Amino acid sequence: MTNDSLRRPVAYHFLLTSLPAHTPSDAALYLVGSFNHWQPAEARYRFRRQANGLYGLTLCTAQPRLEYKVSRGSWATIEGSGHGQVRANRVATRQQAQAGPVEVRVQSWEDLSGTFQFYSLYDLLLLFSCFQGVLLLIAIPSIQQANRKANRWLLWLLGLGAGCTLLTVISSDRAVANAYPQLTLVPDFIWFLYGPLFYGYIRRLLFHEAPPQRQWLYFLPAALQLLAYLPYFLLDSYEFQLRLISHETGLRAVLLVTGLVALLVNAAYWVACRRVIRAYTQQYEASVSYAQNLRYLSTVLGIQAVCLILWSFLFGLVLVSHWAAFDVYTLAARTQALIWLAFSTLPYFLGYVVLHQPEIFRLVPAPVASIPHQAPAETAALSEPALLPATPRPARPLKMLDLPAVQATVTGFMQQHKPYRNPSLTLHELATGLQLPPHVLSKVINEGFGQNFFDFINAYRVAEVKQLMGAPQARQYTLLALAEEVGFNSKTAFNRAFKKHTDQTPREYFSGIREE
Repeated sequence: MTNDSLRRPVAYHFLLTSLPAHTPSDAALYLVGSFNHWQPAEARYRFRRQANGLYGLTLCTAQPRLEYKVSRGSWATIEGSGHGQVRANRVATRQQAQAGPVEVRVQSWEDLSGTFQFYSLYDLLLLFSCFQGVLLLIAIPSIQQANRKANRWLLWLLGLGAGCTLLTVISSDRAVANAYPQLTLVPDFIWFLYGPLFYGYIRRLLFHEAPPQRQWLYFLPAALQLLAYLPYFLLDSYEFQLRLISHETGLRAVLLVTGLVALLVNAAYWVACRRVIRAYTQQYEASVSYAQNLRYLSTVLGIQAVCLILWSFLFGLVLVSHWAAFDVYTLAARTQALIWLAFSTLPYFLGYVVLHQPEIFRLVPAPVASIPHQAPAETAALSEPALLPATPRPARPLKMLDLPAVQATVTGFMQQHKPYRNPSLTLHELATGLQLPPHVLSKVINEGFGQNFFDFINAYRVAEVKQLMGAPQARQYTLLALAEEVGFNSKTAFNRAFKKHTDQTPREYFSGIREE
């Protein structure tokens, strides 16, 4: 297509193929859009009834792309979405105009939408998520012996999420959107607040780390976002609404740049949180023999990853819309709704965890003080009693260590005393029983046996539970009872360790023994 043909006016034939049943019979219908600076009742853009009974309008313009809506003469009587909420701008392209009439189906009018139409299933899910968040704000502080300093960060997170989700639902109401259009910008502040709050919660929960002295730097992007939004908060409501609907270049640039930076910042925080959880897991597996339930944190990261993927897809749509002709605003609005829907599942999931696994909110800190980027301000000592009251021998230089001999000593001690039956056995306790410095024992387990402490102890537990399964009297006990007998502290930890060391589930292995 040449430049001359692109500049040549083309006729857009708009045809209203469907109107809401409650549309007044004497209503005057107008086309409003970017071609007339969004004036809702301009006489020359009024639809006329045709011979076939449908309303039609022909518009000649050289614009290659039109954004438009249908109005009954004012912004209060503009068309809405299927549930009577604010509808995204419609888009018509030169290619569509040349292909034939542009058919328009008006789903609802904002001023004539009933109460039950407003509360869609999507709205109800978001509102119930807010209610669930409020319940968690009450329930979590009441958990006895809770990790209060970490949970304080979690409460800020829940309050932020519930507040922004509620504002998202309220600001989509047509009456609120017309009266207070700037309210649609307020939920955007979660972009730069959620990441640092969740990161602080993770570090405080897992390592009991005090907030850094320059903690305010984490929230500097949110302050800059406020400065960028401030001129629009100070605008007259009608002026801002007109800029928002017409996708004014300045406002659109601010929203796109802020959103893209927020996406990158949140992705960086997601990676940082994942590294902290991995560091915690590695340190615990090097020092203790019992499993910590971190699956809930992994699930939260999974939900956040879904939100980040949808967020990236949203910017992909905006980028592709520069070269491909499609209704980008409708797709973008639906993608944004999916993001909020995915985000709203977090309170539901946390509510389940609070009811079924409240011990998660009392996690003890990692026993090792090395974590990524920053050392923790404090570590708590484990309170389990020592295995054998003995004084460790003086440490020998690691270069002079007779590794095979120490391995034999460790193996003999494990077989004779069976310390792995202690569900809360730690590296320090085992080192005390062996009269070895903990760092020497750690080296022997890592280099001599090729395992970390967690897998080393669980290997003995799995080996003994296999022996118990083979005994005739094993049929009198459940698999969980056998697991607890050898030192496993939960069914989940037992199943995971058994599968890791035998490539079978406990039930599959036990069934095979019975068949033999």
